Amino acid sequence: MSPSPALPGVYVVVLRRLRVPLILLIGAYAVSITGFVLIPGTRDDGTTWHMGFFHAFYFVSYMGSTIGFGELPHPFNGPQRLWTLFSIYATVISWLYAIGTMISLVQDRGFALAIARNRVIARIRRLREPFYLVCGYGEAGKVVTRFLSEISERVVVVERDAGTVNELILGDLPIEALALQGDAADPTLLQHAGLTHPMCTGVIAVIGDDQENLKIAITSKLLNPRLKVIGRVNERDTADNMRSFGTDHVVNPFYTFAWHFSLAFSSPGLHLLNDWLSQTDYQALNDPVFPPRGAWIICGYGRLGKMLHKRLLEQDNDVVIIELNPKQTGAPADAISGRGTEAGTLREAGIADAVGIIAATDHDANNLSIIMTAKQLRADLFTVARQNQNRNAALFKAAHLNIVFNQNRLIASQIINLLTTPLTNEFLRRANKQEPQWANEMVSRIGASVENYAPLSWVLDLDVRSAPAFVQAIRRGHEVRLGQLCRRPTNRKAKLACVPLMLARGDEFTLAPDDSTVLKLGDRLLFCGRRSARNRMMSAVYSNDIMIYLITGRHRIVSPVWRRLTGTEH
Repeated sequence: MSPSPALPGVYVVVLRRLRVPLILLIGAYAVSITGFVLIPGTRDDGTTWHMGFFHAFYFVSYMGSTIGFGELPHPFNGPQRLWTLFSIYATVISWLYAIGTMISLVQDRGFALAIARNRVIARIRRLREPFYLVCGYGEAGKVVTRFLSEISERVVVVERDAGTVNELILGDLPIEALALQGDAADPTLLQHAGLTHPMCTGVIAVIGDDQENLKIAITSKLLNPRLKVIGRVNERDTADNMRSFGTDHVVNPFYTFAWHFSLAFSSPGLHLLNDWLSQTDYQALNDPVFPPRGAWIICGYGRLGKMLHKRLLEQDNDVVIIELNPKQTGAPADAISGRGTEAGTLREAGIADAVGIIAATDHDANNLSIIMTAKQLRADLFTVARQNQNRNAALFKAAHLNIVFNQNRLIASQIINLLTTPLTNEFLRRANKQEPQWANEMVSRIGASVENYAPLSWVLDLDVRSAPAFVQAIRRGHEVRLGQLCRRPTNRKAKLACVPLMLARGDEFTLAPDDSTVLKLGDRLLFCGRRSARNRMMSAVYSNDIMIYLITGRHRIVSPVWRRLTGTEH
């Protein structure tokens, strides 16, 4: 990486603010020194002497800085002492003015920001470990940054808001995240943040504005095409534009949620499978949901409302729209004008005959008010609400909703899966084409293995680096089956709490491979299950002793002498 120049703000501000004080100080010293050189002195014997430039500079230096005083090399006469008085006032006043200006400069907020920014840029240049560049430290950015930090990944964050940057700096992340304040859509700032750094692994654009995320994605692909770029979008047109520039992954939370919601009508098992695999480890498992078909009310015809409206109609439901500004949002002609927080508006929308209501506005307080008002009018409604702020999670939980759409959590979960287990998205894409019965069986198997908490997903690469013991067993002529990897290292009769989701072999993908599947070098396996199962499986593929036990049922003899005597070389 060619070193990018430091931001010029520090040097420009320093030179601009200290220009006059420095000129005044230099001028005072120059005039004082010149005077001492030109004014003749008188020795004790009455002869004349002249001070040299070195002695004049030496004398003015400790006189002007008020360190001390002494007449060198001979006692001064009257004219010299008069000039000394002038020089004292000139240099001391110049110093006071210069010091006051420097103190004012140090206290200047802009100058402090420039200093801090340059310090962070210097630290980014010195990074010698892989890192991700996260643009935007909003609700989704915070979740992604914390997760990456918890798995020991270095993160550089670019955020415009100074208060948010301070929150990150003062946070308790396991691995310190470097924060750079500024506009992430600025290509120069992105370069300073490490976009072209050889250790930069990927760029994650999660700003709330589509156009800024689009510009970040374009800049990243133009300046560093090798990077993996993940961009968040809210509009479909922006998503298409972003993909046209080669963005690796585009995350649209409204489209994703609307798609998952429609699955709940046609295949509750597929909906639950998508939900479980989108959750992060240690989260409580969500129960299956069965939204009823019939008349639905959608409050808010924004991005989410439009997509849910389309999906509900596709599932043969009747839909009534309540929108405060129906003309501006392009709501249907029969849309009812209002917020949905008023009982009268809900009655006009036909809540007496409705089976479900969706609060889809971008205000959490309004969404909660809509749901509470609707429940007072109709207690058995199926309720769906949009949660915009993570901090309001306790309120939405207390409202006892059937489905809560937290766009920030959904965005973060998708990005985390793309970074850690990219095969999960490929699995879900293929799984969503399966029959409901297949999905129900998968849900049953996963639920039995993890019980009350969301499964952890992981990928096992059967190569020398990730599974050396497996490779060694294959080279010795052993046949390894999938079921053998899913056994406990201490007791091969007991199964690990995990489920094999998919086998990737070259361009071929096999969903839910069975235990009898013979594994080959280069295979990639996607599992889900408990974290303890993953740890035990990883220990097995790294240990030759454990691998031999899982394959043959015999504990490997450690002593080479005893192996030779018994003829058990393997």
